[in-house]
Amino acid sequence: MKITNDVIYIGVNDYKTDLFEGQYQIPNGISYNSYLIVDQKIAVMDTVDAGFTKEWLSNLDKALCGREPDYLIVQHMEPDHSANIVNFLDTYKGATIVSSDKAFTMMKNFFGTDFSDRRIVVKENDTLSLGKHNLVFLTAPMVHWPEVIVTYDTHDRILFSADGFGKFGALDVEEDWTDEARRYYIGIVGKYGLPVQTLLKKTSGLDISIICPLHGPALTKDLGYYIGKYDTWSKYAVEDEGIVIAYTSIYGNTKKAALLLAERLQAKGAKKVVVHDLARTDMALAVADAFRYDKLVLATTTYNGEIFPFMREFINHLTERSYQNRTVAFIENGSWMPVAERVMRTMLEKSKNLTYLDTSVKILSALNAESTAKIEALADALLN
Repeated sequence: MKITNDVIYIGVNDYKTDLFEGQYQIPNGISYNSYLIVDQKIAVMDTVDAGFTKEWLSNLDKALCGREPDYLIVQHMEPDHSANIVNFLDTYKGATIVSSDKAFTMMKNFFGTDFSDRRIVVKENDTLSLGKHNLVFLTAPMVHWPEVIVTYDTHDRILFSADGFGKFGALDVEEDWTDEARRYYIGIVGKYGLPVQTLLKKTSGLDISIICPLHGPALTKDLGYYIGKYDTWSKYAVEDEGIVIAYTSIYGNTKKAALLLAERLQAKGAKKVVVHDLARTDMALAVADAFRYDKLVLATTTYNGEIFPFMREFINHLTERSYQNRTVAFIENGSWMPVAERVMRTMLEKSKNLTYLDTSVKILSALNAESTAKIEALADALLN
């Protein structure tokens, strides 16, 4: 598959993995992207996961048309992109690795060698000429590992963006980019908003016509839309107006309260209401929705003097990813000594710029007239 006349896609689709990085559901698979730049000299951009060595080397061999690659550019050392470095070098004895100093340290850890006899270490704004294609390297530390670089091809105006602008989903699946890119970004990169902002500022002066990420499709149109999404996500800004209700329930009473609140919000004209049963939903999707919308209701039970485990996990995911700039409300349940709201508030103390609604709901075992009235009042408060 050609990206341009000189840039060829040689990556692979993965339908074997059920949980990416051991936690993210990928029902539509995922791609591991690798690219070939063909010029007077030839550069390979990254490798792929270890489970696809033969397929990737075959793709590379076919794209080379009998030529030999001069360089392997390693932008990111996570094993889904770096696992085949040794296999590549064993196959192409004359090739040189181009990467950051930190990446070569990681290669020593992964492979037992830093390839000191066949490497080029690049720093900020270093360049590599392939002929008419001149590659400019930009450091991107903590987007989302410390060794990351991105690469700009001045000839075809391509930004090879490492894990930036990636998404879940194999390339032969037709689906909207935004939802799976959001779930990918919030889950994997979301903690590192400031480094992403730094990289966006670095690249803002570049004339970019194509973005080639390490997961997901090459982006060739409406780049302002994709960059705008990354700007919003990395600033932890509200993306859409809406209310997320995230709940856990043991015997169904907290669930009834959560669903009643959703019903009352919709009846009162709420623009968007999203409900997640945290014991059953895709946790990564629930987390992404909490970052997408401007208001969040947390509803759970007191459990062992704490809160129900799935709610604890959910809040940990939020705070780990620097959840901020949102409005939060609480529904708590407890049969004899409810403490869930206090525990949830304490867990959220590390989050910045959260506005808490005073209209909390306390349920003692099951909804009654008083707590039902509180649900009504909470719906009004959320819509004001």
